[in-house]
Amino acid sequence: MGSGAWGAGRARPCGRGPGPLSPVSPAWRGRSAPAMGLELYLDLLSQPCRAVYIFAKKNRIPFELRTVDLRKGQHLSDAFAQVNPLQKVPVLKDGDFVLTESVAILLYLARKYKVPDHWYPQDPQACARVDEYLAWQHTALRRNCLRALWHKVMLPVFLGELVSPETLAATLAELDVALQVLEGKFLQDKAFLTGPHVSLADLVAITELMHPVGAGCQVFKGRPKLAAWRQRVEAAVGEALFQEAHEVILKAKDSQPADPTLKQKMLPKVLAMIQ
Repeated sequence: MGSGAWGAGRARPCGRGPGPLSPVSPAWRGRSAPAMGLELYLDLLSQPCRAVYIFAKKNRIPFELRTVDLRKGQHLSDAFAQVNPLQKVPVLKDGDFVLTESVAILLYLARKYKVPDHWYPQDPQACARVDEYLAWQHTALRRNCLRALWHKVMLPVFLGELVSPETLAATLAELDVALQVLEGKFLQDKAFLTGPHVSLADLVAITELMHPVGAGCQVFKGRPKLAAWRQRVEAAVGEALFQEAHEVILKAKDSQPADPTLKQKMLPKVLAMIQ
C-alpha cells in the first residue's frame, strides 16, 4: 500500500538543483497540462501525499502541484486513470517519467536532488535502517492508521456507513499494538527512528500517525517517548510546514457527506482498501 487511494552507495544523478518553489497550481481538473518539469499529483488528506509534499517543500524542490480531490472522486475519473491507471495518489511526473508509489517517489526525489544525506543516508547500514522501516510500515502502521481514520470518522461521516463498536474497538486495539512496535522496535531510546538524525522513516511515520490524530485518537497520550519524538520531527520539518501539510486531515471530522452516486462508486473500493 505504497500509495494512498486517499498511496552499496547511491548515485545522485544530476538534475535541477534546489531552487525556489514553483507557484502552486489551481486544483487539478482532470485535463492534461503542458509539460512543466516536475509535477506532483496530491491530496493532503492522504498520508503518503503529505510525506511527499513535506519532503519536496522542505528541500526546496521545485514542483507544480496538481490537486486530486479524493472526496470528490477525482482519482476515479477516466481522465486521472490516464495519469495513473491504479487511480491512486501520490503520482510524480517528471517530463515523460511517471512514478505511482509514494516510497519510490520519495527515494527518487532523494536521489535526484541534492538533499541533506540524513534523509536517506549513503552509508549502507544507515540506509538499510531506513529501508527496514519503510518495508515494515506498509502493512503495519499505515494499515492501522488508515483503518482508524475510516472506522472512526470517514465511514460514518463521509459515506454514512455505521461502524459497530466492536469493529472500532478491534481497530484501535490493533493500532495500539502497532504503536508499541513503533516505539519498542524502531524508536527505542534514539532521537529518531533510525538514529540521531531525522530521516524518511520519521517523515513517513509522522504523517501516518496524524491520520488517527485527525480522527480524534490520542495516539501520543501516555507515550512520552513517542510524544517527544513527534516534537523533534515537527521541529526538524518546521512547524509552519508541518501545520500546513496537516490542515486538511485535522479537519477530516468536518467532511461533508458524499452524494449517493459517488458513495456507490467509492464504497466498494474503500472497503477493499481497509479490509
